[in-house]
Amino acid sequence: MSTKRKVIKIGKIALGGSRPLVLIAGPCVIESRRQTLDLARRLAALSESSGMPIIFKASYDKANRTSVRSYRGPGVKAGLDILKEIKERHGFAILTDVHGVEEVEPAAAVCDILQLPAFLCRQTDLVLALGASGAVVNIKKGQFLAPWDVQHIVQKVESTGNRKICLTERGVSFGYNNLVADMRSLLVMREWGYPVIFDATHSVQLPGAGTSGTAGDGRWAPYLARAAVATGCDAVFLETHTDPDKALSDKDNAIRFSTLPKLVEQLQAIDTIVGGKRI
Repeated sequence: MSTKRKVIKIGKIALGGSRPLVLIAGPCVIESRRQTLDLARRLAALSESSGMPIIFKASYDKANRTSVRSYRGPGVKAGLDILKEIKERHGFAILTDVHGVEEVEPAAAVCDILQLPAFLCRQTDLVLALGASGAVVNIKKGQFLAPWDVQHIVQKVESTGNRKICLTERGVSFGYNNLVADMRSLLVMREWGYPVIFDATHSVQLPGAGTSGTAGDGRWAPYLARAAVATGCDAVFLETHTDPDKALSDKDNAIRFSTLPKLVEQLQAIDTIVGGKRI
């Protein structure tokens, strides 16, 4: 167990320790080039006006979908081209999730953070490939795991020589079609020394509870985000959309962009109180 607080450098952003709170935000999935570029522009302006460091998040392929009819995204090449354009235009550090070993190399050539999806967090070949990429690896704790089980995933990544690791809590299964966010998970996962992130919008999912897929209740996400910052997380992860009702993935969980500036202000105020005394 590590007692030293690690700081992960991601482009111009320092994540962890007493560094400023970081926001990881963007659409669940790339719906179109135009829509994604528009949201990136809005997030860049928000970062500038608020002083909040923002990492842009979007998926080029959502492989873990409930229904075969669910929209998945533009695919690896087209999606990474869009993410590369956003990076070049706005200077964002980019996070995307990777679902197969064959995607790791092209994703690492564009993105700064490669995310290990929660459902795939025990897939050893994928974990090792992500570690070997040299990119920052964001481990999403599976809905089926206790927080102390994350140490085994951390050890897999560390075995590749990669110590650029972040750990994300996104809720744990609580009976059928439900998740609960246990803030103690942030405290437990901190014990390995790496930055901890709270995923506010995935924590309010209702997996498989929709008529043909996952449902959710996004009105609770801001409250959980505030609680996580008060607990002392290093970053808040959330999905946002200009019109969540029309979103092609996770529409029930996404935070309407027009409400995001106020939430950012609240999170910054809470973080100021917590200050350098984060967990």
